[in-house]
Amino acid sequence: MQTGRLAFLVIAVITLVTQAHAQSLKGSRTSMERQHQEAVRYGYTFLKTSTEVNNFVANGYLVKVQPGQNFELHDVSYPYARPAVKVFIERLSAQYNNACGEMLTVTSLTRPINRQPSNASSDSVHPTGMAIDLRIPSKRSCRSWLESTLLSLEQAAVLDVTRERNPPHYHVAIFTEPYENYVARMQEGTMDYIVRRGDSLYLIASRTGTTVQQLRAANGMSGELIHPGQKLQIPVMVSKEAAPVTATANNVAAASAVSNTIAAVSEVNHQVRRGETLWRIARRYGTSVNMLRSENGLANDLLQVGQVLKVSMQSSGSR
Repeated sequence: MQTGRLAFLVIAVITLVTQAHAQSLKGSRTSMERQHQEAVRYGYTFLKTSTEVNNFVANGYLVKVQPGQNFELHDVSYPYARPAVKVFIERLSAQYNNACGEMLTVTSLTRPINRQPSNASSDSVHPTGMAIDLRIPSKRSCRSWLESTLLSLEQAAVLDVTRERNPPHYHVAIFTEPYENYVARMQEGTMDYIVRRGDSLYLIASRTGTTVQQLRAANGMSGELIHPGQKLQIPVMVSKEAAPVTATANNVAAASAVSNTIAAVSEVNHQVRRGETLWRIARRYGTSVNMLRSENGLANDLLQVGQVLKVSMQSSGSR
């Protein structure tokens, strides 16, 4: 009797987990609202026309996404995206090509409001440049790998993925700030790890200084089942205090000088440079996009190169 009850509970748990896993690709009104709220939190503008898209490209808010050896663009009218989205495409496509031996296909990137399809949600974040659409692979093994990897990244809270039916594709909204932080904690490479008897993803993560979510994402795993002899790719972590890999002595010295200046004054003037956004400036000074807008009388996040912004240090920490 006890054995039968235990078996029933195990089956029930497996069923619930399976349903939760499957449902996570179905999307919901709540997930769309969350995507929209994240875009608003970053201070992103919902671009209305092609002209606005071109202006954002000219000012460096959107960057061009060019097809490479790991991915292709199919009928993409506006091959531009937020910088973090471009990084995501490049990293995911390299992993996908390595796992499946074929190229990843991107079918949509930034899309202004006046070019949205008739069935698009009013909360769609395509007009902000933080969303992409991916073609669903025809091979079951490749489809399974891609879905598992996207779901692992969703569990790590760096994106939201939905499998759309009309037309069939994966809609992926990148939460740019968490994703940039996620990537910043990893170097470009990984190291091999051979699973030993008694290992679990939690134990391996503890030993290697990573997390279960990162291990699952790096290995395209939807669950935590591993077996002795299995080879895992371990993300090589970097210290939060470490300088960026592209840093030079001059960069470090300049950053140190800026840091000292910030510590000494309560208000600074910041001159906008090419590629900068309100979100990046706010993050640099420990303030918020809303505070920058309020202090400088800005109606949206459109900036001009050379523009001078007033940044109050009293708003530090309020995002």
